Amino acid sequence: MRIGLLGGTFNPIHFGHLHIAEEVQKSCQLEQVWFIPTCQPPHKSSASQASFAHRLAMVKTALKDFPDFKANDIEGRRGGTSYSVETLQQLHLEYPHDEFFFIMGLDSFQELSLWKNYPQLFAFAHIVVTARPGFSGSLQEFLPVAIADRFCYDSDSKKLQCDTGFSLIAVTHTCRDISSTEVRQQLALRQDVGEKIPAAVIKYIQLHQLYQ
Repeated sequence: MRIGLLGGTFNPIHFGHLHIAEEVQKSCQLEQVWFIPTCQPPHKSSASQASFAHRLAMVKTALKDFPDFKANDIEGRRGGTSYSVETLQQLHLEYPHDEFFFIMGLDSFQELSLWKNYPQLFAFAHIVVTARPGFSGSLQEFLPVAIADRFCYDSDSKKLQCDTGFSLIAVTHTCRDISSTEVRQQLALRQDVGEKIPAAVIKYIQLHQLYQ
């Protein structure tokens, strides 16, 4: 099975996350997309973060109308700081017959050298980098110098391929400019966020008095 992996704090999940998943699923012909809430992101403060249980529940609530989208609690089960390379390694062991496509934004890809054991990411999954319309550069120019020589252009697939056999894939998406931080601020001020997050998620937030 071809499975997309979309990680994030999802604090809270919003239509921007869902939109990216839909466009990557279509572009990469994925059978499923798994949403993976982080337990504790390595580069973000947890001060304004809802608990993992609440964030996972909000993801599950948001995905009820998307049969191909699933919530995965792997990082919550592992606990502690969430590192993508450890998650990919564990998923590779648990689902050895599935083909994974790890989804990240161009801004995150440009900071790849700061990620824990980042060269190992390409040992477990294809890396899908989402960029806004108008992006005309090559992902190769953003690769960390330490691993750049491990990639070559495959003319058949028209993709950059790593020596592990996995590819680096660019997907242009029509980005919806929604920020979870902005959503939390609006919720705290009791402003309308109906155009940014699903109605069922709003009800969940109100029920549990989150972000007040």
